[in-house]
Amino acid sequence: MTWAIYALLSAFFGALVAILGKVGVRDVDSNLAVAIRTVVIVFFAWGIVLAQGNGRDVLRISRHSYTFLILSAVATGLSWLFYYNALKLGEASRVAPIDKLSVALAVGMAFVFLGEKPTTGNVLGAVLVVSGVLVSVLVR
Repeated sequence: MTWAIYALLSAFFGALVAILGKVGVRDVDSNLAVAIRTVVIVFFAWGIVLAQGNGRDVLRISRHSYTFLILSAVATGLSWLFYYNALKLGEASRVAPIDKLSVALAVGMAFVFLGEKPTTGNVLGAVLVVSGVLVSVLVR
């Protein structure tokens, strides 16, 4: 499969996160919901790694990569905690679009921190994402 197919699958399952999470968090503390979700993800992810036979590669990862993977994990955890709290308090149809501001933020951060070159397409796309979020949240 290509990166675009994986990205579309990510978007589809990301949408399911909002819908299933909103239903699941209805009568549960949002932080407890994240903890339960995280345990399931740990077993799921390690199951895939072990099934692929990649478990030994954990010893070959550089300190640099570990540092950034750990920082990414902390960012993921914080994102999930805030997201589930937002789902608990708000409508999924309003929370999910705001969460997707991460797309525009990632584009901007890729330019600043990764040295990626802005193109008309990705700048316009980020502007449209922000515009779409504003419309979906502010226009009733």
